[in-house]
Amino acid sequence: METTQQTSLGEVFLYETPDGKTALDVRLERDTVWLTQAQMAELFGRERSVVTKHIGKIFKEGELEEKSNVQNLHITKSDKPVCYYSLDVIISVGYRVKSQLGTRFRIWATQTLKEHLVHGYTLSQQRFERNAHELEAALALVRKAAAGEVLSTDQGRGLVDIIARYTQTFLLLQRYDEGLLTEPKGAVGGIAPPLAEARAAIVQLKRELMARREASDLFGRERDDGLAAVLGNIDQTVLGEPAYPTIESKAAHLLYFVIKNHPFTDGNKRIGSFLFVDFLHRNQRLFHNNEAVINDVGLAALALLVAESNPKQKDIMIRLIMNMLAGVV
Repeated sequence: METTQQTSLGEVFLYETPDGKTALDVRLERDTVWLTQAQMAELFGRERSVVTKHIGKIFKEGELEEKSNVQNLHITKSDKPVCYYSLDVIISVGYRVKSQLGTRFRIWATQTLKEHLVHGYTLSQQRFERNAHELEAALALVRKAAAGEVLSTDQGRGLVDIIARYTQTFLLLQRYDEGLLTEPKGAVGGIAPPLAEARAAIVQLKRELMARREASDLFGRERDDGLAAVLGNIDQTVLGEPAYPTIESKAAHLLYFVIKNHPFTDGNKRIGSFLFVDFLHRNQRLFHNNEAVINDVGLAALALLVAESNPKQKDIMIRLIMNMLAGVV
């Protein structure tokens, strides 16, 4: 029975002949394995000139296409590219030199490739299932929001717009075989408003709303130091590095914390939306090509989604907001 050792070294696998006398570093790329002429000579126990002659005949006789079965690679300790040949070439040379070692290598290589492809398929399937689960979670949030309140036409339209954009994000990222809601690159930085400035802005907002009879005296009443805690969270650092390093991540967490942590007796959704827009504006991210990155209807719907979301779904909501901002909503 054949015994081999296989050690994964990135895209390089170690192959040993049954007698243990020959060990080869086998490259795996483009769903096939690759060996040099020198490695084939060592594998088959033949002179390199013999291998070179057979390779020349294989291509000259049209048995295999040279272009798709040869690649030049730059490797360590070599001042010029080295030619590597695909498994099809290796097998053809093996048949021509009538080497039993070639047959054993073909069996090993085929099994190695099979395991590699199955493993890759499994990872892709798991990633797709995870992505689909997050998409379903977002849809569930929309259903809950729609059932939990009597929505105006504008609010309903806003929810439809958000989930349509989310679904587009899902399809685009899936097409490029990436995770659905990986955090976008975003713009590094972002400055939150000073506490006194934020409080003053909320007082002015309250006056305007009360003048229009759209708020009561309870609006904007701060619970303990709730707002200070939220702004402190936005600016916190971990081991000297910002906990939320991008404008998108800071904005998403600001909106989420104000709405979910209820730092005010009343008006958390409206105040959270107000601070969210103010933060984007002061960091030059509210407009893109002279258009607001999110409109009033979309913002109201987004605030409603956050309010209705389960705290366990925090990461989903944060990444959703970040992707929307990074993708320019």
